[in-house]
Amino acid sequence: MELKVRVMAYNFLPYDEQQLYLLPASIVEWVKDDSLARFVGETVDLLDRRDQLQGFYAGYRKDGWGHPAYHPRMLVKVLVYGYSVGVTSSRKLAAGCENEVALRYLTANQQPDFRTISDFRKEHLSALNELFEEVLGLCQEAGLVKLGRVALDGRKVAGNAALDQNRDEGWLKEEARKLLAEAERVDAEEDERYGKERRGDELPKGLRRREERGKRLEAALDRIEEKKRQAAVKQERKIEKRRTEEEETGRKKRGRKPKDPETAALEAAKKTKANVTDPESRILKTRRGWVQGYNGQAAAECDNQVIVAQDVTQEENDVRQLGPLLKRCEQQAGGRPSEILADAGYWSEENAKLESAETELFIATTKDWKQRQAMRDAPPPRGRIPNGLSARERMERKLLTKRGRETYKQRGSTIEPVFGQMVMRGLVRFKLRGLKKVRAEWSLWCTTHNLLKLWRSGWRARQVVDDEVVVVSPG
Repeated sequence: MELKVRVMAYNFLPYDEQQLYLLPASIVEWVKDDSLARFVGETVDLLDRRDQLQGFYAGYRKDGWGHPAYHPRMLVKVLVYGYSVGVTSSRKLAAGCENEVALRYLTANQQPDFRTISDFRKEHLSALNELFEEVLGLCQEAGLVKLGRVALDGRKVAGNAALDQNRDEGWLKEEARKLLAEAERVDAEEDERYGKERRGDELPKGLRRREERGKRLEAALDRIEEKKRQAAVKQERKIEKRRTEEEETGRKKRGRKPKDPETAALEAAKKTKANVTDPESRILKTRRGWVQGYNGQAAAECDNQVIVAQDVTQEENDVRQLGPLLKRCEQQAGGRPSEILADAGYWSEENAKLESAETELFIATTKDWKQRQAMRDAPPPRGRIPNGLSARERMERKLLTKRGRETYKQRGSTIEPVFGQMVMRGLVRFKLRGLKKVRAEWSLWCTTHNLLKLWRSGWRARQVVDDEVVVVSPG
């Protein structure tokens, strides 16, 4: 018996890998009008038209001679978009310029290699720092920056260096001696091979790596020498203070006699270690243990988490960063906030003196959990402020008032999410080495944080007819 099978046709959209475009494709149509890639492109174009990207043009010839280079505006877009979506590796960015629609749109189908992207980032550190202020200016135009209530904190970020690569002075000197002996051996071999007056056709293999390692060893030794010098100066001041007090009182002070400056310097050197991978990085304590890295500082608006000031320091704690961050706010945002919220890491009698009629300080004097417990348990103080209170007691009293409680409560919900958002985008460790380069990289992270806030606010910069730029504000 013959069986008849009924075959039904599938209802699929036409699919043909060999299909040609009937009309030339426009790269502008590859991305949505409200996409982040379109926003980054329009915003960078606006800054360029306002001549606010001139720092990125430095180093290029103006006479038109030489091999043509990739346009700096395009490379800025690649870096800004990459950090905005958490792609910071120059190799991954280069691959994205081939495979990712958004990056192909931003590069206009050009494909810079990873070395071009990496070198551009390293060669324009100052311009990357300035870019933060330019984007912050756009946030001000959009009405996102009011410099009212601002919260600040520090984030300790691992550097491009291993924690186990810290060495003491003895190891560094021995390694430097070995490196010098190796260089002398290579020189002797070259003299025998090429003659004392000839260099040879090419550099010996591995010479550049030895030179770079030698520079890092020298920088590490310089750090230990600086620690020794600081310890000696501190001890000299201590001895001088003791001598002055004895002369004024006419009798010798009791207790152990201070060590001489040289002994203090040697003891400081024994306790000090320097990292041979990145000598400018420091050993920092975090909630999850120790890291070899840097301390990134940021201050953000409580209303919308826009960063109004940022910097990077090598300091292990935040206590000496309040003053510098206030100055950075004046430089980067054009003024001081009316209120500053900070945790106990910023508390000191000296910092309390920074309060003025322009800026009121709300700084915790104890750890956050103790501060929260005090706010729960202690009733709000009433009446006039008692006379004779110390700066610490006055601050503790202010934080326990109803206004102080409501104000300080905004600190944790403002600045900590800012760092959390950066971590979610990929800020686990810095890619560059050295304080100057890390400052530029941190600035780029903060710049893209603000750019994302600006994008989500609805602010747009559009190019329209006759090459005029129209700024469209939210609403």
